[in-house]
Amino acid sequence: MSIVRCAEGTWVVPPNRAVWLVAGLAHEVRMCGAVKIRTVFVDADAVPNLPRTSCVFTVSPLLRELFVAAMSVPLDYAPATSDERLMRVLLDQLREIDVLPLHLPMPRDQRLARICAALVARPDDASTAEQWARRLKLTSKTIHRLFARETGMTFGEWRQQARLLFALERLARGARVVDVALDAGYASQSAFTAMFRKHFGVPPNAFYR
Repeated sequence: MSIVRCAEGTWVVPPNRAVWLVAGLAHEVRMCGAVKIRTVFVDADAVPNLPRTSCVFTVSPLLRELFVAAMSVPLDYAPATSDERLMRVLLDQLREIDVLPLHLPMPRDQRLARICAALVARPDDASTAEQWARRLKLTSKTIHRLFARETGMTFGEWRQQARLLFALERLARGARVVDVALDAGYASQSAFTAMFRKHFGVPPNAFYR
């Protein structure tokens, strides 16, 4: 699994998924476990309707084989050749990607950034928006307004997303589901499993199979 971080947020990239990064985005990549990656650079003007925002997406069997085949295509491939046709099919597939909810947006507002940094460091922190508001000498209404404006999520949605991405990293490292559940702030393994299944469609112990 890979974790990609930049000023605007974090993306978790599980096995057999990929991350699309817009041109010119300064970022860092951290690997968890034994990871092999392939990187494809796409000219932003090569074809219309490519993704306009960075995202994590599912790699279909066809797209995976296209990525593998593209590794052997020379950079100066000639037009009207099988190499060009292969790359055109790859670009067509990239225009139809299935985006996954594996992004954690980070706010620019320093007050909100303080809350988010604390929740990332301690995903089991159960402090409410009202408690954070008192600590920062704000109103809870301001906290909720800032979360909506800066992240596009509610306070509760952002914290849940932070917990789930934390859980994905721990699970990738081989941690037990019950330990991940408690460390992520859930009262029980069953509560965590129910939320995980609702979010990703499979239970935690099946996600990386």
